[in-house]
Parts: sequence; structure tokens; C-alpha cells
Amino acid sequence: MSKKNNNRRETARKEAERIAAKQAASDNRTRNILIGVIAVVVIALVGVGYMLVKESQKTVLSDFDGATPASADLHGGIPFGGPDAAAGVENDDAPVIGVYADFLCPACAAFDEANADEIRELAESGTATIVYHPVNILDSSGDLTGYSTRAANAFVEVVENSPEHALEFMEALFANQPGAEGYTDDEIGEIAESVGVSGDVTAKFSDGAYIEWVDTARQQAQRDGMKATPSVAFDGKVDDSFDWTVPGALTERVGG
Repeated sequence: MSKKNNNRRETARKEAERIAAKQAASDNRTRNILIGVIAVVVIALVGVGYMLVKESQKTVLSDFDGATPASADLHGGIPFGGPDAAAGVENDDAPVIGVYADFLCPACAAFDEANADEIRELAESGTATIVYHPVNILDSSGDLTGYSTRAANAFVEVVENSPEHALEFMEALFANQPGAEGYTDDEIGEIAESVGVSGDVTAKFSDGAYIEWVDTARQQAQRDGMKATPSVAFDGKVDDSFDWTVPGALTERVGG
């Protein structure tokens, strides 16, 4: 084989190697660009997913900037639990029983009379967290004194400033339920003081600090499926078929 042919072959070999190296470098660049694009797309999708989840969790109370009870959730519920069934206390890992009630509603008073002892036992034993939603649906049904709203406002004041008396105050409001004309703020205060709430707290009732929150929470309750009072929810879902008149039904439902 001639020296000339050897040189040609060597030149061809080197050129082939050069072309192959160039192609490999181009392939690497393409692959890196593709990986980068995929990473950007994945990050963008994760961000969009996060925003969608955040948006789906928003309620009408999410952007509410008025006076808000510290222990309330974004669905207008106030938890009761612990050994004293105090307001603002949750029982860890326990099922949640939600109760929607209007302080002027006769059926709500009947609900409380039938279930108060059982509810207290469930909360105190840690078997369930009881979440009360004080709503004011009867204020739109001709209650010209606004008692539903004012009683709910007073309840929230006690929740915030005398939480150990909140459950007993609620029971007293139902046990002493007025007619359609309602009570004055001073009369509501007398009921609160009868269960141990101090005069410093009851003096705040007429300020109406939480009235706007009560009305906004009622709107959220209706969005969450509350059609009437009383309504009972289990782990956030209203069960319109639940028969609360059956003794022990709440305990049985949560497996207590």
C-alpha cells in the first residue's frame, strides 16, 4: 500500500473522528437544553399546581380583614376540646364534628338539650373535636332586633376572652332562648355572667366587634353546604341525613 494512500486514510479517519466529536458535542448540547426545558416546565407545573391548591383552599374568610376570633378557622368554626372542653382547643388526631347553630333557632335549642352532655363528653375525653359554627340565618327572616347576630357576637367575645366559659354560655343561651324579639345586649350579658363570665367581658357585647365576622362566616357556612340549622358535619362534610335526635348517635358516628 502506498504512502499516499495511507495518508489519505489517516486524514479521512481524523476527519471522521472530528465529525463524530462535533456531533457528540451537538447532541450533548441538545440534550442539556432539553433537560433544562423539561426542568423549567416541571417547576412551572409544580408552581401552577401549588397555586391551584392554595386557591381551592381559600374561603370568603381568607381575605376578611375585620376583627376575627383567634381560634376560628377559615370556615367560621370554633373548636372545643381538651379536658375542660374549652374553646380554642383541638383534640389531636380526633375526628371532627361540626355543628351549625343559630341562637334564635328553636330546633337548635332542642339539639343542644338532646346532645349537650354527649358533646361535652366527646370533647373532654378526646374522642372528637367539636367545632361550633355560630350562624345568623334568622336575622334575614324578620328578626328585626338582630338577636341571632348579636348573640353570636357575644358568644365569640366569650370565646376570645373567657374560653373556659364558652361552652356553658352557649348552653345557657339555648336554655334561656327568647322569643322572636330577642334579648338586649345587657340581657345577654346577664346570661353570660350567670355562668361565670366577668363583667369586663360582657361590657364588650354592645361594641359588636365580631358582627361583620359572624355575617361573613354565615356566608361561608352556606357555601360549605349548610342549608338550615341545626346542621351537623363530619370531618368538614355536612350530613343532611344525620338524625341527631337519636341518643348516642354522635358517639356511634365517630366510633367512640
